[in-house]
Amino acid sequence: MTAKKPTPGEITTRAAMKDVFGGGPQGGIITTTTSPNVLIYTDHDAGAVFGYKDGWLDEEDERGRVFEYTGAGTEGDQTFLGRKGVGNKAILQHVDDGNALRLFMAAGKVPGSGTKWQRYVGEFELDAEQPYVIRQALDKHKALRKVIVFRLRPMGPVHHDEHDVIPKAEKTVAVPVPADVTTSSMVEPEAHKTGSAKRSAVPKTNVERRESELAEAYEAFLKGLGREVGRFQIKPKGSTSTLLTDLYDATAHVLYEAKGTARRDAVRMAIGQLLDYRRHISPVDPHVAILLPERPQQDLCDLLAAEGIALVYRDGDSFVGGPVA
Repeated sequence: MTAKKPTPGEITTRAAMKDVFGGGPQGGIITTTTSPNVLIYTDHDAGAVFGYKDGWLDEEDERGRVFEYTGAGTEGDQTFLGRKGVGNKAILQHVDDGNALRLFMAAGKVPGSGTKWQRYVGEFELDAEQPYVIRQALDKHKALRKVIVFRLRPMGPVHHDEHDVIPKAEKTVAVPVPADVTTSSMVEPEAHKTGSAKRSAVPKTNVERRESELAEAYEAFLKGLGREVGRFQIKPKGSTSTLLTDLYDATAHVLYEAKGTARRDAVRMAIGQLLDYRRHISPVDPHVAILLPERPQQDLCDLLAAEGIALVYRDGDSFVGGPVA
């Protein structure tokens, strides 16, 4: 076996890839100072211990398929900061740093050795629109924590193996999670907030920022009323994707969908999301409400009333409307 740049689907070893790209021999995310690459190693068996599987989403969008990769850190919340977050930061900032992401999948053991074969999947980049999502999962002590799930897009040819596809859910599972299981709750490295055209992921839009700030403010408002507030993490039957709702008031049994604008398109999207999520919530038949930064035009207020959806909107430092009594 020669030390050369692999082709997608080729079987190799970490040692051989160290000779090609540099970096260390261990770890799931390996950075190197001798080549412009970040090496990502994943293993289906290792992921199963923590109840997840890295792999291809079965659902495609207009830009093709996404490979989900769970970040580094086996204990406590995963992070982008400090020593615990070095590898995750390297993935997040790979474009800024001029690095390619090269993904390898464990593929059995070398006979007579503890060394694992590694199948080269290909070169990837972070999805520019949604580089990562946050989910609740178990750590090595079986304690619940937040994990970073990176969304990787192929850069050129990649190797597709049926064993790398995330299994479709056999039944719909909706799990209550804390309200802070969101991307907005993650503290990113300051260097990633420069707004540079080279950055790995596009900056959040003003609307997205307003949505996050609005949801956080309303969460505080509800908690001030003594409410128990969370979210739901939903994996629908037959799907490989995982959905995350906006706020859920467990005390009053109300599911909210927040939008950063009161425009018609945002309100219509919120209605569709609520109708989708509501089916899977337990206890069944939650009240539903849309949370907006301001009162929408009267026609949209009439639409929500006709659909039996409550309206909550910001009014200065407080909120108006909704089933909060």
